[in-house]
Amino acid sequence: MKKFLVSFNFVGRLLGPRGNSLKRVEATTGCRVFIRGKGSIKDFDKEELLRGRPGFEHLNEPLHILIEAELPVNVVELRLRQAQEIIEELLKPVDESQDIYKRQQLRELAMLNSSFREESPQLSGSLSPFTSNEMIKRAKTDQ
Repeated sequence: MKKFLVSFNFVGRLLGPRGNSLKRVEATTGCRVFIRGKGSIKDFDKEELLRGRPGFEHLNEPLHILIEAELPVNVVELRLRQAQEIIEELLKPVDESQDIYKRQQLRELAMLNSSFREESPQLSGSLSPFTSNEMIKRAKTDQ
């Protein structure tokens, strides 16, 4: 288990469109990644109701990321370190005009919402911090 803090609101950047960025970190590393601490629950009123209840003690801590893994002993440290490195790369402050990862997430969101236009600026090369070049998959919906 690893835990680290950052000094800005990182939740949207880490989650990505429909949680896909976080899901890719988990799929790539085999680790579970949790956003914990004050502000980790989107609904402020719900967070206030849960604060102090068993299992929600983390809501009294600053916003942070928790990485866990139940993997064989011979790979667990490597995978935890891999997940930490991917997340740290995602969370490096970048000037908005140079933020290629954010543009990639916005493009993915447009594709998920079926509003992507071919004349949209194309991104070249692999811009993802992930080691493999995953295809973007549509999230399942109840519709």
